[in-house]
Amino acid sequence: MQLVLVSGKRRLLANSERDLSMANIYIETFGCQMNEADSQYIARRALGAGYTFVSAAEQADVLVLNTCTVRDNAERRAYGRMNHFKLLKDGDPAVKLVVTGCLAEQDRDRMQKRVPHIDAIFGTGELVRLGDALTAWRPDFVDDEVSEDRGLLVPMGGQADCITDAFSHLRAFVTVQRGCSYYCTFCIVPHVRGRFDHRPAGEILEEVRQKVAAGAREVMLVGQTVNAYKDAVAGIDFGDLCRQVATLPGLEALSFISPHPKDFTEKIVADLAGIPVMNARVHLPLQSASDTLLRRMNRKYSIEQYDAVAELFKRYVPHWSITTDLIVGFPGETEADFEKTLAYVGRGVFWQAFMFVYSPRRGTPAAKWEQVPAHVAGARFARLTEVQNGVIRAFHDTLVGSTVRGLIVGPSKKDPGKLALKTSQNVTLIAPKPDDYAEELYAREPWLDVTIHTAHVWGCSGSIVSRAGSRSQNGKLVLPPTLDLLAL
Repeated sequence: MQLVLVSGKRRLLANSERDLSMANIYIETFGCQMNEADSQYIARRALGAGYTFVSAAEQADVLVLNTCTVRDNAERRAYGRMNHFKLLKDGDPAVKLVVTGCLAEQDRDRMQKRVPHIDAIFGTGELVRLGDALTAWRPDFVDDEVSEDRGLLVPMGGQADCITDAFSHLRAFVTVQRGCSYYCTFCIVPHVRGRFDHRPAGEILEEVRQKVAAGAREVMLVGQTVNAYKDAVAGIDFGDLCRQVATLPGLEALSFISPHPKDFTEKIVADLAGIPVMNARVHLPLQSASDTLLRRMNRKYSIEQYDAVAELFKRYVPHWSITTDLIVGFPGETEADFEKTLAYVGRGVFWQAFMFVYSPRRGTPAAKWEQVPAHVAGARFARLTEVQNGVIRAFHDTLVGSTVRGLIVGPSKKDPGKLALKTSQNVTLIAPKPDDYAEELYAREPWLDVTIHTAHVWGCSGSIVSRAGSRSQNGKLVLPPTLDLLAL
């Protein structure tokens, strides 16, 4: 016999009933694609243990928060969610709250004291133990109504991850390398994820095969410094790995995140340029265009060296988009330093930029240095955003009137009557669902050709004109939305 909680009360569950039991799990992910890949691993373990994924936290028996600590805002949001979930624990003590990810690694010693209602904390290197715990807890949950005490609570909100829909299988993450050995002075990653740890190439290739067999059309290779990848035993670098992955049958698109500028050699760029299924985008984090700040950041390249890498991509793959990360208000940044970054961005190098005001991270050298006043950093951020947004909009304007192909992401979050897609250059497209739209059909033929009508800073909008079963196939004409026909 086993004691369980049902409808706010406890009753005994006979052993014979356990096979009929059900367990619901809710996963919420903060941060980078590495965390998304980790959440996918947790999801596979949970699925294998017999859990059902739910989109609302108040429906779950196990809550998993996969946390980030790269910026202060992500840390505050994570702790806010932990405290928010206390309402569920108060209403139903049988609910388990699990925290993993970079914040769990960094705050392992103080998190349990700060948030005592957490049931378990697993660091970045303990995902296997987390999966084992899910398996061990699985018999504790039964197929009954959600606790009546839980039903009195306000909705928890949040964005659930790992909820499968008709299109979720189309893209998959495969981790090729963990950790980082570069120790940028603003970055906590080496402290919470450790130094470089590269997976064997054979293991990576087998996982990609499995993802493609499960329906993935695009695979993203993920690593903290992904292009530093090396398999010393096999004698291959990142370019070799990508070429091998690209030969696997059924793979239609290949992408990667997040590289470091110093690790791109001409050989690797040439390798990438020769891969037909490689997506036409490279993310090349700049952070600052001031050599003084790059040295303070310990970025291990000068602006001249960075520019040489960007020029390599422009020479080998001129049609690729280059995207970047930028930090404003790093300790010691002068107006002259900032103007160099502003001028570089104004050259129109980047199709997209993820821009941030510097946020001190506990445990990093830069957190101890004299900080740029918030109002100064904020004003610089506004100026940089205005310039970069103008560049992005100009790039998107060049697409108006053309027809481009993208892979379905799913229904638009803002308008379920429209579909969201991503192009090879990582441009977001939004278009109304055609009149012949059916989930099952469009999941089988998820490559859509969109005629672009309007450009925006966030992407482009247009009309779907055809669909295809594979990236290389010619598209089949679709029925335009009735409203579009009336407009004509």
